Amino acid sequence: MDLNPAMIVAGAIVGFIVGLTGMGGGALMTPVLVLVFNMDPATAVSSDVIASLIMKPFGGGVHVRRGTVNWRLVGWLSVGSVPMAFLGAYLIDSVFGGPESAKIIKTMLGWVLLVAAGAIIAKMLLSARRGIAPNAEPMGGAAVRPLPTMLIGAIGGLIVGLTSVGSGSLIIVMLLLLYPLLSAKEMIGSDLVQAIPLVGAAAIGHAIFGNPQVEVIGSVLVGAIPAIMIGANFSSKGSDRYIKPALIAVLLISSLKLLEPNKGDFNLLVLAIAVATAVGLVLMYASDRRKGRLTEGLVGVDASSLSEKR
Repeated sequence: MDLNPAMIVAGAIVGFIVGLTGMGGGALMTPVLVLVFNMDPATAVSSDVIASLIMKPFGGGVHVRRGTVNWRLVGWLSVGSVPMAFLGAYLIDSVFGGPESAKIIKTMLGWVLLVAAGAIIAKMLLSARRGIAPNAEPMGGAAVRPLPTMLIGAIGGLIVGLTSVGSGSLIIVMLLLLYPLLSAKEMIGSDLVQAIPLVGAAAIGHAIFGNPQVEVIGSVLVGAIPAIMIGANFSSKGSDRYIKPALIAVLLISSLKLLEPNKGDFNLLVLAIAVATAVGLVLMYASDRRKGRLTEGLVGVDASSLSEKR
């Protein structure tokens, strides 16, 4: 098996982001395979889904050891997501299997990425409304709402099966809407663990109906596995304040590229997104320095806990 060094680097970057935020496995890796490595969209989806199946347990395992997983939440999400993920993998072959399939999948993926970017923005706004200082407590098994949770799993599972996107970016946002007091640690930990059976079902479907490439899967995993464990170690201890704006920018640019707007418009939009992201990060950094919580913003250390330790 020949490994691609560039794919190893791409896998490491995406793996770190997935471990840190619970998002980006399909939303970033699939567009990278399509846009940077010029892969057929259906092959990219199949390869990415199978790579995610092997990668995510390493990140989820960190959260299991730290006790930041709500197992009832994971269970009800899986009841909805597993059968729908397999169905999505079947549909991408049977319904979108004609000569126009590549264009259809690229367009579908572009719109899903656009929705994912909007979903992450919504999550940030909802988190801001909750307030940053108080850390939410673990919600406990009794607080889980089975039917709405199962519906979230079903929607996310179908989208993952079709596009490889959504096991993190879309499901996390829907969970935040349903469980606004769920802590960030527990949300990311539960999402990484529930993604294992979800992506597993999609991976089985793609192995049967799709066209995964072993060389691509191997290259991505060599970089992604150590990186996702590093990212998960950060997220199990704190927040992901600075990575979210950059992730949103990458999702927006990827979605625009896949949707293939006019070239001049695309360049202007990319420039606008890049400038807005850079300005936003600089302002956030300056604000944190003024408030004396730069350390909290980077690694999520609660200032009150520091004072208690003193």
